[in-house]
Amino acid sequence: MDGIHDMGGMDGFGKVEAEQNEPPFHEKWEGRVMAMQRAMGYAGAWQIDHARYAQERIRPDIYLDATYYQKWALAMETNVVERGLAGADELKAGHALRPGKTLPRKFMPEMAANLTRGSFYRQQQAPARFKVGDRVRTRNMHPATHTRLPRYARDKVGVIERNNGCQMFPDSVASNLGENPQWLYTVVFDGRELWGPDSDPTLTVSIEAFEPYLDPA
Repeated sequence: MDGIHDMGGMDGFGKVEAEQNEPPFHEKWEGRVMAMQRAMGYAGAWQIDHARYAQERIRPDIYLDATYYQKWALAMETNVVERGLAGADELKAGHALRPGKTLPRKFMPEMAANLTRGSFYRQQQAPARFKVGDRVRTRNMHPATHTRLPRYARDKVGVIERNNGCQMFPDSVASNLGENPQWLYTVVFDGRELWGPDSDPTLTVSIEAFEPYLDPA
């Protein structure tokens, strides 16, 4: 998806300033937002790609003004409403107005200390199309929905550095089209391929790219 969230390589936003000794959370509510996101994921309310896609659909003026966890909260509101877990009127009211919807799994507070992210690896559907050392060109794609291929790395030539196995395909998952497992590769690019001849000649950039993003170069 092309939107304000895909900021890699954009000009005009200034230098990224790291906050020294940054705490995990700046406000207590941020920790609550993270806890809710983890709990909803465990309960099977939605996948991480649904959360990402919901953030990508935040209005640009709101997205640029929102903090990290505000974006999480806004995305959760979108997913809660779209999946029928609560109505927009209930969010506005701050309490339930109708009986709740049962989730695939029940989350209990005592589970919090042992939460782990599930595996994204899946059974291969076909042999891997590429091998380490192959030259590939990323597709010049502009989907209206979610994708993990950043704009700055589209229609660029790189080399397969590693095969990361067959995994759930985020583009399909985010659009509710099923897992559609695809091979995932690490592809390394020369900085000049991405940023032009004025780039640092010693720079290389590696990205994780799914097989449907790639063609032989």
